[in-house]
Amino acid sequence: MSASPAEPDGAAQRNNFRGGAWLLADMALNIWALAIVKSMGVDLPSVQLVFVRALTGLVLLAPILWQSRVPLKAHQPGLHSLRIVLSTLTLTTSFYAVSHLPMALFTAINFTRPLLLMGMAAVLLHEAIRPRQWVAGAVGLLGVLIAVQPGQLAANAGLLALIATVITGTAAVIVTRQMRAEAPLVMMLSYTGGLALLSAGPAIWYWQPVGDKLLPLLLIGVFAQSAQFCFLRAQFWGDTGVLAPLGYSSLVLSAGVGYFVFGETPTVALAMGAALIIAAALFASRGARPAKL
Repeated sequence: MSASPAEPDGAAQRNNFRGGAWLLADMALNIWALAIVKSMGVDLPSVQLVFVRALTGLVLLAPILWQSRVPLKAHQPGLHSLRIVLSTLTLTTSFYAVSHLPMALFTAINFTRPLLLMGMAAVLLHEAIRPRQWVAGAVGLLGVLIAVQPGQLAANAGLLALIATVITGTAAVIVTRQMRAEAPLVMMLSYTGGLALLSAGPAIWYWQPVGDKLLPLLLIGVFAQSAQFCFLRAQFWGDTGVLAPLGYSSLVLSAGVGYFVFGETPTVALAMGAALIIAAALFASRGARPAKL
């Protein structure tokens, strides 16, 4: 993980092929991080997991900072602060939710985010969302409803935490998309350092001994920090209308992890919903021309 020495400037054209590749890498890394959180999150406070994740990320960034030896300047400090607050809330509620809900259900409900993201991007960022991408978002949402069968869901703390995750996480993405002029290293450093500062107090207050869980805890930070870099590159290169529906494909990854790691057997409804979700992602992406490299 390193900052590219020749990043295009903020006016660079989009490249949806490159953005999609970065997004797929981001999703894979995040799912493994969440799988580790799920395996230990019931025993440890979510905010403690967030704090350890942030500290690990800072350690990973240290060699890159030393190697770069260039002045790091934040051009949009207000947006950085807002992004840090939203991201800290999102990560804390997300860690709690994934610890108390089935993996596939957690991911499926998170798939309400792309449609919300497209709407917010169109209204707040004035991004052009093509009709086929709106249709794909709607079909993907229908797939989510089929997969999770909301009428059979019982309200609980995990579900409420996941709803909060969807709202704050989508808002954080919108803020990130307004920060294309910022260097990736500045973005990662402010994000990771901000997570550590905001979560330090609550983490120390609720701290529980980790025992033999130290290595898995550190791996959460390794996977999540690498995913953060991939996410930033995806948002830099890709259009919202392409990236948002493409995010639906992580349901397959999470269902696989849920089945093979946690013994969570996918239902027929989940399979049907997943088929609609994947079809929607393919439909939205078809015909999107990548920008010149």
